[in-house]
Amino acid sequence: MRFLFLLFIIVPVIEITLLINVGQAIGAWYTVGLVLLSAFIGVNMLRYQGISTLARAQQRMNEGQIPGNEMVEGIVLAVGGALLLTPGFVTDVVGFLCLIPFTRKRFARLVMSRFTVVAMSQQQQDGNAETPFVHRAHPLHPQGKDRDGDVIDGDFRRED
Repeated sequence: MRFLFLLFIIVPVIEITLLINVGQAIGAWYTVGLVLLSAFIGVNMLRYQGISTLARAQQRMNEGQIPGNEMVEGIVLAVGGALLLTPGFVTDVVGFLCLIPFTRKRFARLVMSRFTVVAMSQQQQDGNAETPFVHRAHPLHPQGKDRDGDVIDGDFRRED
């Protein structure tokens, strides 16, 4: 929590200082123009990269696979887009790094290493051998019919 607090205090101070220094060096209107230009270029890059990532995710789903990497890359793209729309040069640099495929994949790996993604396949849910993205009934167990089986009822308590 302290990290976020410091981030929301330090980043704006750095951005304002940098904007003032750049404004003094090249002029206020040129600085505003650079900020608007970076936002415009960033939005167009975001559109192209987002469509590309969405197409890869749809292809993986059509193949019956979970598009985990593509979903995380989509999150990195969204963060990058938000950073590009935020006025400032530091946020623009980080935002552009989120849009470049090479660095975006590294950011996605970093995000995935920090969080555990749990995916439950259809087989784990109901014994069906299909993935969640392919909706075909198993010949021995048609969907919609309950199967007979053992039901185990219990309680869970963690003791450390």
